[in-house]
Amino acid sequence: MIEVSTLKQIERLLRKHAALHERETIPLVSKDRIALREAIIGFCVENDAVTALSMRYCALPALPESLSQLTHLQHLDVIGNQLTVLPESLGNLLQLRRLYADDNRLTTLPESLGNLTRLEELHADGNQLATLPESIGKLTNLKTLSLYNNTLVALPTRLGQLTHLEEISVGRNQLVSLPASLWQLTNLQFFNIGENRLSALSEEIGNLTRLHTLDIGHNELTSLPEALGKLKNLTFFLYLSNNHLTSLLSSFEHLTQLTYLNITDNELTTLPEYIGNLTSLRELRLYNNQLAALPESLGNLTLLQELHVMQNRLMTLPFSLGNLTLLQELHLSNNRLVALPESLGQLAHLTHLDLRNNRLMGLPESLGNLARLRYLDVRGNRLVSLPKFIGDLPQLEKLDVRWNKLSSRPVWLQRLEQRGCTVYI
Repeated sequence: MIEVSTLKQIERLLRKHAALHERETIPLVSKDRIALREAIIGFCVENDAVTALSMRYCALPALPESLSQLTHLQHLDVIGNQLTVLPESLGNLLQLRRLYADDNRLTTLPESLGNLTRLEELHADGNQLATLPESIGKLTNLKTLSLYNNTLVALPTRLGQLTHLEEISVGRNQLVSLPASLWQLTNLQFFNIGENRLSALSEEIGNLTRLHTLDIGHNELTSLPEALGKLKNLTFFLYLSNNHLTSLLSSFEHLTQLTYLNITDNELTTLPEYIGNLTSLRELRLYNNQLAALPESLGNLTLLQELHVMQNRLMTLPFSLGNLTLLQELHLSNNRLVALPESLGQLAHLTHLDLRNNRLMGLPESLGNLARLRYLDVRGNRLVSLPKFIGDLPQLEKLDVRWNKLSSRPVWLQRLEQRGCTVYI
């Protein structure tokens, strides 16, 4: 009866803020719909008790104190409201496992949060949190802590007590340092500290040997700890973009399971030969650096599907690029290329080739072998004529040859257009 009364109060609140129509009730929904966050508004009942409640995007400025009467609640979702605080009475929900409070206006979290010792997931992305309560250190069953896009300037030392944590996302905050206790969280698998103000990272990061994803991009790092090479379980993503890195560590050669590497928007002048040891890479992003050349060992990355090296200082490409036979996208715009190796014609899976804004005076005949090529961009080069093989590329959907010095318009361009290819000349 207490829970029924509480639901009635919540219904009146939702009607007041036009989230429910007059006389409309909160719908009873399945546990799966709540878990998958498919229900905007709804509740779930198990064993005659409310175990899950969703009130998403309801324009609520506050939650009712009576919410604490739902003592069997395990899942609470209040994403996308106008909450500035969560009630202290939230600490009475001792069965709570998952709390979603993203995209509100929270400036603080209640100290009573520490009572929720069964909590496994805490999501408060997109708020205005500047600090976290010390009591957060009591959430010893927490596995996921997501606080992306807030205004945090520091993390509490007691976070190091949450040894069950598997995911931490504190990207897009204002962190200038990290507590030493953080490196004790050896169960971490996903760690996002990107988009902060970090100028250094501890060698202790090497303790986090279970990490499969690490984002330290968009910081102020000029160097990286050598211990990053110990993270041999980095199988998914390593983001290093938008820092001030001038070189890569020799220990990187041990990251042989990595599939995605992003080192864009740094100050790299060379790429080490050992990059060829990262043979699990599917995607490599190196744009907006100062690379004058690419190593021949790049041809060892035979699983690579995307290579992005635009906005560098490349004048030539290694012949070994032809070994990347699974490559689908090759982006080379805004470099200083004067010629391309004939081996590019071996890239049988290539669909996108972007060569705009280079210094090319011709294209190798071997490019006529690229039977799957759909997009070819050679804008802003020094071409005076176009090779006839372009007109025979069977899958070509878009061809851009603007801003060259073509002496005439080839007749085969019309055939391309008639076939449905978009041509810019």
